[in-house]
Amino acid sequence: MLRVGLTGGLGSGKSTVAGMLRSLGAEVTESDALGRDMMQPGHAVYHEIVRHFGPEIVNPDGQLNRARLADLAFRQGKLHELNAIVHPPVIAAQKRWMEEVSTRDPNAIAVVESALIFEVVRDALARGETNHPLAGASSDRSSSPGLLADWRKRIDRVIVVAAPDRLKVARYAARIDPSGTNRAAIEADAMQRLSYQVPDAEKAAQADYVLDNSGDIDALRTQVLALWPRLQAESNKIR
Repeated sequence: MLRVGLTGGLGSGKSTVAGMLRSLGAEVTESDALGRDMMQPGHAVYHEIVRHFGPEIVNPDGQLNRARLADLAFRQGKLHELNAIVHPPVIAAQKRWMEEVSTRDPNAIAVVESALIFEVVRDALARGETNHPLAGASSDRSSSPGLLADWRKRIDRVIVVAAPDRLKVARYAARIDPSGTNRAAIEADAMQRLSYQVPDAEKAAQADYVLDNSGDIDALRTQVLALWPRLQAESNKIR
């Protein structure tokens, strides 16, 4: 089985590429969806977020107040604290998913779509972390690299979807605010979020494949159709 990490910055079009790969026959899981599930009441990640940030981030219905959490993360400088809680168990879930796919179909191309492949490793190493208790592993920092620090070693190929930042911001704003009534604030928020992400040039330097999404969707589809047989060949080679 070929294990593929698909990444790209906010508004890059990685979800569109994920959909194209799925239609071609790839198995795909979305890290954002995994994280959202874990942030629901009853999950360990949810309880750790509430414990860490306080009950004021919980709505009356028991759900997390996403707007307040985003404000804490991006405007009050607590993004690394939030990521330290969420990322390790999400990565553990990705690993379990890949194992399940491999058992079901040893010839599969398993794609993990994640905006923060490189950022997860960067931030984990900056914190000096190797494992994490919520991920079901030892938190002993003297141990060998674990779920975070060696994430890149557990995938075979990395695809980066790249686009100019101005285009990413415009796409994000159009998706979040289709009417354009709050466009300036949305674009400012997008720029702030992008500032936390590793630049495309750095990602591309570490990637196996780079898709240029500075054009239209047909141009992107052409690149994906050209990439697919290469992934199949890599999968056959590994098998």
